[in-house]
Amino acid sequence: MADSSPIPKTNEDLAAHPTVFAPGLLDGQVVFASGGGSGIGRATAWLAARLGAHVIVGGRTQEKLEGVADAITAAGLKASFQVLDIRQRESVEAAFASIGADNGPIDLLVNSAGGQFPQPSMDYSEKGWQTVINTNLHGTWHMMHCAAQAWREQQHSGSIVNIVVVNQGLFGVAHTSAARAGVMAFSNKAAVEWAPHNIRVNCIAPGAIETEGWAVYPEEARSRYPATNPLMRPGSPWEIAEAAVFIGGPGGRFINGETVVVDGGGQHWGEIWTTGKPEYYAAATRLWDDGAK
Repeated sequence: MADSSPIPKTNEDLAAHPTVFAPGLLDGQVVFASGGGSGIGRATAWLAARLGAHVIVGGRTQEKLEGVADAITAAGLKASFQVLDIRQRESVEAAFASIGADNGPIDLLVNSAGGQFPQPSMDYSEKGWQTVINTNLHGTWHMMHCAAQAWREQQHSGSIVNIVVVNQGLFGVAHTSAARAGVMAFSNKAAVEWAPHNIRVNCIAPGAIETEGWAVYPEEARSRYPATNPLMRPGSPWEIAEAAVFIGGPGGRFINGETVVVDGGGQHWGEIWTTGKPEYYAAATRLWDDGAK
């Protein structure tokens, strides 16, 4: 029977949603979550704060970040926010300098910020392509590189978890897949090169996760997302957050250079068409289904 647990969608939900982790797991640690104003980043911030960390939520929109940080602190937990544009190196460097001055070295960086703009790849504009690559690839690189340089200078160990995408389906966002593939490839190499500094680097590749970001996809596509994996349901940001805390935190001390897929088994079965399935392929599916009757 499919899991029918409700997906936590509000700050109130995230403050009370059950977790598999013991209280105090991240006591005394500093966690920086980009994209922390919503979705996976916000869920990660709430989870880390509930486990004892001081959490910094980062992103471009101060109102969203401030709302999350205020809700976390109102719950008696430790949080602050940092406005930055991950596409701009100077903005990222300034953010890390500010965080270091206020909180000391961070312990865990979760790179959740990114942007998806579904469209057939033949119709991409130069501007659209560059926007996605700059955000999802270059932006992640800026965050990783600044964190690693700070850790080396501070002689402080650190852990990075990059939220990427599952390499199954996702037709309609080929630019996102290309950017995230670059992140995964760089993460593999950095995990080896940065290990002498006691820095671990891993990635998490989510499948169909129900977040506010679903709104960019056509309703026809969204309605089919639960059927893209054999569990027949979408995942939740909380499930990705728990994976990030496990891999990036104490439980993942011997996990390095990996991309962990969290997609309900979708990579082994199913399709994800973010802009709807073209008739060319829909006809082939009908032919297969009719032949099975």
